[in-house]
Amino acid sequence: MKLSVLDQSPISEGMTGAQALANTLDLARLADSLGYHRYWVAEHHGGPMLAGPSPEVLVGPIAAATDRIRVGSGGVMLPHYSPLKVAESFSVLAGLFPGRIDLGIGRAAGTDPMTTHALQRDRSQAMPDDFPQQLAELLAYYEDRFPPENPLARMARVLPGRPETPEPWLLGSSPQSAIWAAELGLPYAFADFINSGGAEIAELYRSRFEPARLDTPRTIVAAWALAAETDEEAHRLAASSKMAFAMLRRGRLIAVPPPEIALRFLESQGDELLGRRRTVVGSRETVRAGIEQVAADYGADEVVVVTITYDHAARRRSYELIADAFADARAAA
Repeated sequence: MKLSVLDQSPISEGMTGAQALANTLDLARLADSLGYHRYWVAEHHGGPMLAGPSPEVLVGPIAAATDRIRVGSGGVMLPHYSPLKVAESFSVLAGLFPGRIDLGIGRAAGTDPMTTHALQRDRSQAMPDDFPQQLAELLAYYEDRFPPENPLARMARVLPGRPETPEPWLLGSSPQSAIWAAELGLPYAFADFINSGGAEIAELYRSRFEPARLDTPRTIVAAWALAAETDEEAHRLAASSKMAFAMLRRGRLIAVPPPEIALRFLESQGDELLGRRRTVVGSRETVRAGIEQVAADYGADEVVVVTITYDHAARRRSYELIADAFADARAAA
């Protein structure tokens, strides 16, 4: 099974966004050295917790700072952008880093209605709900599938990174995203850390898959995991993320708090605030078993691990422990 990383560039309490972005580059170098397969960066806007609003800006520096690992977006929120602009940006990246660039595409509108409004170029009306048309246009640029009479056809032929192109992935956490990925024959990445009840959705993707861009369906699953030297220490570290997401559910965005503050908060509030998010937390063997279970649930041969901690060193150590646990398991096998 392949292991990959989804980095949301978390901002801890007392940390600047610039420091969080520097941590992203540091973690990418570590992931590359540890043998992780791909490194995706997320897109989030308008909050104090995550410093990654522009995957297309981060992917280049990450690819330049690493040697082997695939780098991409997890993902670009296409409703905010012109398909041509996205196609051109990732064409540049593919040309600069041949065979290493992924283009993960999502359709989430934004953190909240005001953020969505602020991202719009035309604010006189709501954005149209035309994601399938946007996606079809974006893919047509890379595949040069426009009819000859279409005036956009010439744009496809002059993408700057040609002949290199990124590998497209459709991201999602709902049945509709699975249906679109299946109909288009695209690889599909499911966000279990958003919707932990997605095993049936992954099966829906496989059952409806049309062999077009791929001969067979490809599924990867993104899971929230945190490993430490002991189960107890891992749960202590995980409290920071639990508090931050509990506050998000209340509509309050905060930076990632220290574990001590988070533990006191969680003890005072109870577990009802935490929702039904699946988290894989514990010692390295506990987390390895949990990640293997997530993969089995989804029929996936790759898990993209997302981890948020208050201390960057703890996040680095978590990815080291997970990599070591799987390396030991492979050696034993």
